[in-house]
Amino acid sequence: MNSFGNKFKITIFGESHGPLTGIVIDGVQPGIKLRALDFAHDLRRRRNGDIASLAKGTTTRKEKDIPQIVSGLYKGHTTGAPLTIVFPNEDTRGEDYAEFRTLPRPSHADFAADRKYEGFNDLRGGGMFSGRMTLPLVAAGTIARKMLAQALPSVKISAKIKSIGGQSDHRLWPSLLENVARVQDSVGGSIECIASGIPAGLGEPFFNSVESQIAHLAFSVPGVKAISFGDGAECGTMYGSDFNDHLIDADGTTDTNHNGGINGGITNGNPIVFKVQIRPTASIAQAQKTVNLSNGQPAELTIRGRHDTCIALRCPVIIESIAAIALADLL
Repeated sequence: MNSFGNKFKITIFGESHGPLTGIVIDGVQPGIKLRALDFAHDLRRRRNGDIASLAKGTTTRKEKDIPQIVSGLYKGHTTGAPLTIVFPNEDTRGEDYAEFRTLPRPSHADFAADRKYEGFNDLRGGGMFSGRMTLPLVAAGTIARKMLAQALPSVKISAKIKSIGGQSDHRLWPSLLENVARVQDSVGGSIECIASGIPAGLGEPFFNSVESQIAHLAFSVPGVKAISFGDGAECGTMYGSDFNDHLIDADGTTDTNHNGGINGGITNGNPIVFKVQIRPTASIAQAQKTVNLSNGQPAELTIRGRHDTCIALRCPVIIESIAAIALADLL
């Protein structure tokens, strides 16, 4: 389904190359000052990435991404009614995707979606499975941040790229991306997000744990294939005496943060820290093997179109947004 949340509920709609994409946000606090310009900074980050020198690694598709707020706003303030925001799609080239109906892209959703929706799914630009659908998620993140700022003024959420193609030295990233693009390939990346100023006691054990809520949203972001909290990716190789975070004051502050700010699914007052792994873009221009669905025979596919060399470049703000949405839903 395309909805998430209980107290702060979001529903996204649209497709990559359809008329528009959008989101309905229910549970928005009334009286929040809001204008289209409030979305501009984060939407620019999603469109171009945070590192100007690496912009060539992102798609050449250019959209204005100007939000149109069509409900839930009156005289510059939220009303408490569901907030609906839409983004027109203008720079579309649906013809680039026609052949994927019979020649599904390796590791893309083409084949799985064709089976689930009996061939009726919109393939253009990846349809509902496109990275374009993160646009409304970032818009919801802007609203969630505003609600968090009122309820928890000390909260700060920040994400950054930790590595590209396994390389953590950012000085090597430009040449790495140039080399990857030259051989018509793609590369993945790792992003770390830190949410500080979070009080202890948010979240519920088991099915509504803070980890499960953030992870639920993280895996709604196209390209995310793994998530870990604190040192969760390494904890299976550690001793308890090394992994345990020692309490050092009555506020719950610990001398280390191997648990990523969460115990028993509940925030413990330390920063929430999690990392996501972004897969390489599935659409690459190298010739690849697939199957022709019209006759069941092996086939070769060379993908045209405009695709990111590294989709991780545009993901930090998306990861910040899903963290804000999850926390807003836990207030």
